[in-house]
Amino acid sequence: MFALNRKTKGEALFDLANNLLMLCVCFATLYPIWYILINAFNDGTDAILGNIYWWPRMFTLENFEAVFASPGIMRAMLITVAKTLIGVVAHVFFTAMVAYALSRKGLIGGKIYILLGTVTLFFGGGLIPLYMLIRDLHLLENFMVYIIPVLFSFFDLIIFMTFFREIPEGLEEAARIDGAHDWSIFLRVVLPVSLPVLATIALFHGVYQWNDYFTGMIYFNNESLQPIQTYLFRVVAQSSSSQMMVAVQGSAINKTVTSQSIKLATMVVTTLPIVFVYPFLQRYFVKGMMIGSIKG
Repeated sequence: MFALNRKTKGEALFDLANNLLMLCVCFATLYPIWYILINAFNDGTDAILGNIYWWPRMFTLENFEAVFASPGIMRAMLITVAKTLIGVVAHVFFTAMVAYALSRKGLIGGKIYILLGTVTLFFGGGLIPLYMLIRDLHLLENFMVYIIPVLFSFFDLIIFMTFFREIPEGLEEAARIDGAHDWSIFLRVVLPVSLPVLATIALFHGVYQWNDYFTGMIYFNNESLQPIQTYLFRVVAQSSSSQMMVAVQGSAINKTVTSQSIKLATMVVTTLPIVFVYPFLQRYFVKGMMIGSIKG
């Protein structure tokens, strides 16, 4: 038995080469993130000298103090948290509700709805018609523009439908015998047993809502309603970091921060929250992605 399990020389070399390749890929993926992190915690004027590759040479928190000293970043963070929480709950509930209806047999026009939805996966109206629609709906400069246009996703609906169709019909039949109607079955029977797919879609949409900067940039001129990612875009791509430097110079923070160090610290502040959330949903995410691939 031992001889049968022993790897050949070619297999051992392949495993070694494969492991080395994966290590290189992991390093190329993670090192840029690490580089930003260590430079964000390094003295700004010292970082200009370069040669900081593995650890901060002059550790400091003043870069982050400068970021949080900006009056706009906390407001932008609150907008992002609010639109992410509200958007995820609304998107998951609404898409699950539609998917449950379409997954039931005998729904009048169900196949037509699915066909029309499939078309939207391949064709879209474009940015200009979408902007005109948002304008006509009076959603410009309105917080609900973060929620309503992405309230429904047909791609997520397909994932929901696949899961709902695998729920034993006996559960619904038993609930109907006990006098439950469709809403009660959906809320008290279907949703509680759908935690993996709910977490998967919540993670999908939560990452989208957190990372979305384009909506705030296109539909808002009022900076007070722009999210943290739009704020980061202004800091990195425009002159907002220089404006923050002016604010820092008038504060009690030492003048060791630079425009570049503020950009790096802002990147860390806007990225870490979603990075911390992901591990808690990963196990549900993996299980949810396997929905429908294996039949029990």
